[in-house]
Order: sequence, then C-alpha cells, then structure tokens
Amino acid sequence: MNLENMTKIYARGDSRIQLKVIPGHFVTSQSHITHYLDLTTMKSRTAEAQNIAHELAANYEVSTPVDTIICMDGLEVIGAYLSEELTKAGIFSLNAHQTIYVITPESSNSGQIIFRDNFQPMIKGKNVLILNGSITTGSTLSKAIESILYYGGTIRGIAAIFSRVDSVASLPVYSIFNTKDIPDYHSYSSTKCPMCQRQQKIDAIVSSYGYSAL
Repeated sequence: MNLENMTKIYARGDSRIQLKVIPGHFVTSQSHITHYLDLTTMKSRTAEAQNIAHELAANYEVSTPVDTIICMDGLEVIGAYLSEELTKAGIFSLNAHQTIYVITPESSNSGQIIFRDNFQPMIKGKNVLILNGSITTGSTLSKAIESILYYGGTIRGIAAIFSRVDSVASLPVYSIFNTKDIPDYHSYSSTKCPMCQRQQKIDAIVSSYGYSAL
C-alpha cells in the first residue's frame, strides 16, 4: 500500500476538514473499491471531530427532533460533538433529561446489527439520527435501518462523512464529501471487479476500523 499516493480533499464548507484518500485496490466485506478513505484522525482528533460535527449539524432544521445518535464506524467522538452542536442549534430532544443519547450498535456473527437490552430503551420510541463514516453500497446502513425499526425507533436522518449514494431506503443521506469530490471512486462486486480481472494486486483489506496491508 503506497501511502505516498495519498491526497487530501478539502470540504467545501470548511477547509479545516480534510479527507485523506489513497487510490488502489481495496477489499471490504461488501465489495472491492478503488480508494481507501482514511478517517483515522477525523475519529480521534477532537478538533477535527468538532469541525465535522459542526458541518453535519447544519443539515438539520430546528424542527427535527433527535433523541439518539447511532454511531457507526467508530464515530463516537464525532457523535458526542454532534449532539452538542444539535443542542446548541436548538434541536430538541424528547428524552426525560432533555439530552441526546450517543450509542454504538454491535454486529452478530451473522452480520446482523443488534442492540443489547440495556440500550434498547434508547431506541424504542426515540427519534434516531444515524452517523456513518463512509457509505459505499448502503448495505450495512440498510441493516442498521432495519435494526432500528425493529427495536421501535423512528429514523429522523442519516449523516455521513463520505457517501456514494444520495439516499438509502428512501431516506436522504447528508454527507460532507461525495462522488463529486472523488469522481473516480468506484465500487465493484468481487465477481465483477475489473481490477481483479486485470490481476491488479490487492493493496489492503479495509473496514471501519482501518486497513490491513497485504
């Protein structure tokens, strides 16, 4: 994996938000992709996380209730700042303590997204905002939506740092970066990957936790 090819893409709304992009041949659990999006510092540096949260919060109107933020892809730090930004913007919560819950789901061995019994009261009857790192096919997000609805939540929004899609399950996706920022970003099924067909070496296996170079 050649880190020297990494480029930085700056958010249109805030140049302090920089997405690190590495071209290559990468494999996820769902597909083969042409670029790895490194969100590491976005997740762990508080200043970056706060800038991202501020940018995402601007997409939601005061009339949108948010009781719970579901953090996918290890985005708990951004989720905490997002709850603060939404509260400052006047977004109201129907929770008894007038505060927003920030929680993370689990994945079962079969790939289902689940919430333990102690977290289920934060979903049932609550207005939920889903926070994602990157959305490529929307498959994992669809599982999250299905799970939240199963546990009795109402989905009020989907926010992401990067998204290849504009909507999932008829729900709009608001993202800071999209395919206009990375026009040559592509995703393929493992059986129809042109990089595999021309025997291009796989650079790394990637997931929401990061990458493992091959």
